[in-house]
Amino acid sequence: RKPKNPPLNVKIAQAGLSWSNNQFLMISAGLALFALVAVFITAGSLLPALAAAFAAGFGLPRWLLSFLKKRREAKFLNHFPDGVDVIVRGIKAGLPLLDSIKIIALDSQEPIKSEFKAIVETQTIGMPIGEACAKLFERIPLAEANFFGIVISIQQKAGGNLSEALGNLSRVLRERKKMKAKIQAMSMEAKASAMIIG
Repeated sequence: RKPKNPPLNVKIAQAGLSWSNNQFLMISAGLALFALVAVFITAGSLLPALAAAFAAGFGLPRWLLSFLKKRREAKFLNHFPDGVDVIVRGIKAGLPLLDSIKIIALDSQEPIKSEFKAIVETQTIGMPIGEACAKLFERIPLAEANFFGIVISIQQKAGGNLSEALGNLSRVLRERKKMKAKIQAMSMEAKASAMIIG
C-alpha cells in the first residue's frame, strides 16, 4: 500500500526533483514573499496580499509537485513496457537479470533510465535484486511498477521462467495502456457531445 500522504522528501523525489526539504521550503518562502510584496504594492491592501502570499507559498509549490509527479508517471508508463521487453529479450539471449536492467539504465529515456539506475545502485550496495525492484513502487507509486516488483520478487524466491513471466507482464502493461487511452477517448467524446448539446 502506498501512503496516503508521503513525506515531503518523498514527494520531491516522486516529482523527479533533486531538491532538499530546505531548498523546497526556501523556494516556497521566496514565492510567498514575492507575492506578498507584489500584491500589496498593486492593491495597497494587506488582506489580499496575505491571501496571495499563502497561495503562492503553500498552494503553488505543492501544485507544481503534483503536476511534475503526474507528468513523470505518464512518461514512465509510456516507456515502461518497452523497458520490460528489453529485459525479456536480454534474458532470452542468456544475460543475467541485473545485466539486462543495466542496459535499460544506460540506454533508455527518462524517467525509466534514472529509476532503473537506482535499482542497480541499490542492488550494488547489497540489497537483493527482488527487494531493489520492489523499491521502485516507492518512487513511482503506480500499479504497473508494483506489478514489476512483485514478479521479480516472486521469481527470485520461488524460481520459474522469468522471461515468460515478464513477457506476460509486458502484455498486461500494454493492454492497460490501451484501455486507459480508450477510456480517455470515450470521456473526451462524451464531454464534447455535452458541450455541443449544451
